[in-house]
Parts: sequence; structure tokens; C-alpha cells
Amino acid sequence: MSFIRPEVATFLKKWREAIIAGVILLGSLQAASATTGVVNALSWVTALIGAALFIEGVRRARLPDKSGGVGVVDVDERQITYFGPLGGGAISINELSRVTVRTTDHGPAVSDFFWEFTDRHGQRLTIPGDAENATALFDALTALPGADFEKVIQASGSTEVGEFLVWERTPAPRIDT
Repeated sequence: MSFIRPEVATFLKKWREAIIAGVILLGSLQAASATTGVVNALSWVTALIGAALFIEGVRRARLPDKSGGVGVVDVDERQITYFGPLGGGAISINELSRVTVRTTDHGPAVSDFFWEFTDRHGQRLTIPGDAENATALFDALTALPGADFEKVIQASGSTEVGEFLVWERTPAPRIDT
């Protein structure tokens, strides 16, 4: 017997990182205001860590979290692998040149959110946004400098056909000799 409604449990699970970090942040700030010396300094350091964790927790909670779709995603050793019923593939994070999210107007009954990873050689890997363990792709995106998580959030709320550029490799500066 559960004392928490399922919707509330789902909300708490999705926001748990931000909630825990918020509690750490508030506790640290309270300790910093009530103490002096070494304890005060440690409280401020803990507050800074809590603030960083809170920001990361809010960012993660805002990202789409759908699962139960077709295929399985695995991110390991800087490689994204997708195992689908009709195929799949793998692409190295180090070789990526572009990451986009493509949306359709077919949702919500069917998958309408697709990750598209393109490498330097033009190879493309498309992964449904509701594939099992697709949330691991967000961790992979943190390795890409300047990845635009707001575009992912915007795409997750889209009900129209669209393409959202999340990240693109900037060309290396050309040096003429």
C-alpha cells in the first residue's frame, strides 16, 4: 500500500536530484550564517557545491524522459550505441560533427521525437527519443562544449514537424603558411 499518489511519486522521482541538492544548499546556507571559522568556510564550500548540483538537477528534470519505445540505447566509453529491432548502429562522441532533434506531428500516440547524430564522415545514427535508456544521451551531450539543452526541451514540447540544432562542431581555424 502506497501513501503517495503515482503522479506525485513520478514527480518526486524526476525532481529528486534538484530537491536533495536544494536541501543541501539551504542547510549549508543556514550553517554558514550561524557559524564562524572553519565550519563557516566549509559551509560556504558545501553551499557552492549544493548550488551547482541544484542547477544540474533542475536541468535534468526539465529534459524529456520518455521510455518504453523501440530499441535500447547504450552510452559507454564515449560511444553511443543503438540496438533497434530492424537495425541500429554506433557512433563515437569524439567523431561527432552535428547533433539535432527531429520532431514530427504524429505524437503523442507514436514516437515523434528523434535524435540524429552525424559524424565527421557523414554517417548518421537516428534514435527514437522514447527508446529504452535514451536519457543516457543527455549525459553524452555534456561532453560536447556548447550543447544547447534548451533546444532539446523546446523540441520535446513541439507538436509540429521540425529540426532543432543541439550542437555542431565548429571548424578548426585554418592556418595559412
